Amino acid sequence: MSHFYFDAEEKTRSFELPGAKPHYNPDRPGQVDHIFLDLILDIPNQSFKGTCTTTITPVRPGITHLTMDGVDLTIESVLIDGISQEFDYDGEEVEIYLQQPTTDAAIKVEIAYSVDRPQRGLYFITPDEDYPSKPTQVWTQGEDEDSRFWFPCFDYPGQLATSEIRVQVPVGFRAISNGELINKEEVDNGVIYHWSQQQVHPTYLMTLAVGDFAEIADEWRGKPITYYVEKGREEDGKRSMGKTPRMVEFLSQKYGYEYPYPKYAQVCVDDFIFGGMENTSTTLLTDRCLLDERAAADNMRTESLVLHELAHQWFGDLVVIKHWSHAWIKEGMASYAEVFWTEEEYGQDDAAYYLLNEARSYIAEDSTRYRRPIVTNVYREAIELYDRHLYEKGACVYHMIRAILGDDLFDKAIQTFVRDNAHKTVETVDLLRAIDKATGYNLMFLFDQYVFRGGHPDYQVGYSWDGDSKLAKLTVTQKQAKKNSESKELFDLKIPVGFGYITKNSPQPEYKTFTLRIHQAEQSFYFPLEKKPSFVSFDVNNNFLKTVSLKYPVAELKKQLQHDRDPVSRIYAAGALSKKGGLEVVKSLANSLTEDSFWGVRVEVAKKLGNIKLNQAAAALTEGLKDRDARVRCAVITALSNFKHPLTYDTIADALQQGDSSYYTEAAAARSIGGMVSGNLKTKQKEAIALLKTILEQRQGWNEVVRGGAIAGLSKMKTSADAADLIMEYTKLGIPQALRLASIRCLGTISTGQTPEKLGEILERLEAIAGESFFLTQIAVVVALEQMQTSQAITILNELAAQTPDGRVRRRAEEAVTKVQKNLGTDKAVKELRQEIDKLKQTNQDLLSRLAKLEATNIE
Repeated sequence: MSHFYFDAEEKTRSFELPGAKPHYNPDRPGQVDHIFLDLILDIPNQSFKGTCTTTITPVRPGITHLTMDGVDLTIESVLIDGISQEFDYDGEEVEIYLQQPTTDAAIKVEIAYSVDRPQRGLYFITPDEDYPSKPTQVWTQGEDEDSRFWFPCFDYPGQLATSEIRVQVPVGFRAISNGELINKEEVDNGVIYHWSQQQVHPTYLMTLAVGDFAEIADEWRGKPITYYVEKGREEDGKRSMGKTPRMVEFLSQKYGYEYPYPKYAQVCVDDFIFGGMENTSTTLLTDRCLLDERAAADNMRTESLVLHELAHQWFGDLVVIKHWSHAWIKEGMASYAEVFWTEEEYGQDDAAYYLLNEARSYIAEDSTRYRRPIVTNVYREAIELYDRHLYEKGACVYHMIRAILGDDLFDKAIQTFVRDNAHKTVETVDLLRAIDKATGYNLMFLFDQYVFRGGHPDYQVGYSWDGDSKLAKLTVTQKQAKKNSESKELFDLKIPVGFGYITKNSPQPEYKTFTLRIHQAEQSFYFPLEKKPSFVSFDVNNNFLKTVSLKYPVAELKKQLQHDRDPVSRIYAAGALSKKGGLEVVKSLANSLTEDSFWGVRVEVAKKLGNIKLNQAAAALTEGLKDRDARVRCAVITALSNFKHPLTYDTIADALQQGDSSYYTEAAAARSIGGMVSGNLKTKQKEAIALLKTILEQRQGWNEVVRGGAIAGLSKMKTSADAADLIMEYTKLGIPQALRLASIRCLGTISTGQTPEKLGEILERLEAIAGESFFLTQIAVVVALEQMQTSQAITILNELAAQTPDGRVRRRAEEAVTKVQKNLGTDKAVKELRQEIDKLKQTNQDLLSRLAKLEATNIE
């Protein structure tokens, strides 16, 4: 599954929220052999009915009752081998009392049931008065434990079974599911599709997607590869998913196991709550991944998403996690497969930069949200585990394994793991065993440090050269250990350090490399060298997950920025240089911005120049607007907006008015304009609002990226009531969903500078929107409220947390309460909370008075 945060020294919350507890798989009464769903969909009434027949081979004789998961189902009957059974149902579990205790023989449990307007698991998407052009679709989402909302089952990943889905849908609709289509039959009231999945898989990977889809046929080694999209978007479908056959070939080779299912389908559905879901042989994707021709020019998100979900067909579907606590095995590998594919398709520099941004994403969560072990079974709901530790840190762990083993042994270990565990369930220890079996390496030391405990090393590296003794000195400090004064925070790793030498005869630097064991809070190392190195590269190739602060002289940093062959090392050098400031640094960065061969380095250099408050830095950035790569132009515009000068403003405004081949570059210009019109540019505010209003009226386009940028630009004018009013206009129902969600989030951004009256209007709007049930809308409301500086936001967040049935929303709302409290500060928070309590007391008193009057009236 693909998803598209407070200071490390002062974490706002633990990962383990109140109510968290250890979770284990339940006792197993038997092996589920087969699940057969026979359903009839009533799309107009958003309901369905049918039977679920589960074949179970008892694990032991004498079992007298079975407990199955099932939420908000209407249970009509329970039969075992055709004989009616007594049962109790509490709305969450079906307790079945067997008339005859089990023997060794398999039994068939047939449950007749119906569901009316399911809240999760199976979703009905239909047009309404606000969105009349929305397609009519039905789709499922099982991960983590939502399959129980649409059929009774043993809903945990430790049970693997074959499955069938036979479903009746209205004429004109397709029904797509796991496995092979074994029959299609027209009946009086519609069409029956019968799908059969002959390879075992868990309940959360069972799927159904229904709609009036266009079908695009492709193939790989004779197996059908099919893309389903809304009619009229066939070219977008080919553009977005057309590399799939090559990806299947690539991963079949990489994992040493041929794609294991009879077909691979990808279904793009409306209002999908995640980026994608890797249901066995039938992935569901958000329709927002579909690229038009312009978006395809500079968008790799779709390609990565398609690759990620495909990789799950091996890691997650073929090799299944036994318990949610081990989900990193599949999500980390699917995320790392994105790095694999980037390297294959775009080269090593792109892959290194991709991995760097994976690491940054995890580090941001670790430093601002919480720190946790990757593997933990303590949580409230399993979906809480699906965070940046699971995905991005998991990917970094796989990369470190690869770095330690080397490419050949890494491939051998991964292929051994897949072959040994195909169609089975696994835990983290099984990966360690496969590595040991294939290579002889015991990597428990790495797993103990990065998987079974939280955190990563924060290195500070100092360098000096003694010319008389020809000694290079390197001092490495583990800041995370010194900060907390605890030895348990120390990491014990062998880090390669390279001394780079630039020669006139070679375009590439030569390296003299040493491997250092870094295991203490602070260590100094001395290296006798024949001559002074040109630069120092700490963690050659940057394979280890870490943060690093380089304390090198300017001369060495300049040489590293210019000559280090690793783009990540050049990026680290740019960061260290920018902190030193001065014209010499600006000149070096400016040269890198126009001369570095890799776009990712140019992006990062642009960001660093944007933080140096010198006119020469702005001038250097302006040159970057000519860059051939839209990603660099986007970064340059964002960096230029830090220089609030009339000339810079005009440059960005002109870029916005003229447009760009890239949606993202236009969006960056729109976003930047709003942040510039303060201070000496305050007189430009009306002009900026008018320009952004024009963008909102005229620049509709793919996923509302440009208009979303305009909304973000408006939100930066925090004291402008006009900007706030314009944003609120775009939070109304009927506004395209992507733009509406962006506007809801931005209400929180602009709220902090508004008058009390306008703030009240914003809160009133957010409170109303919080009552909507759509998952993404509720998350957008939380994001808005968590930026605010009023205890009224806390009240709305608490109400949302109490009322939502979705644990993901509940957790985000509870975390947001802590953020708002931090925004307020202790004294203000206490004062405003007291005021809110007084208001609640008064409201309660008013309600009691009204109730007393009503009771008195009834008595009379």
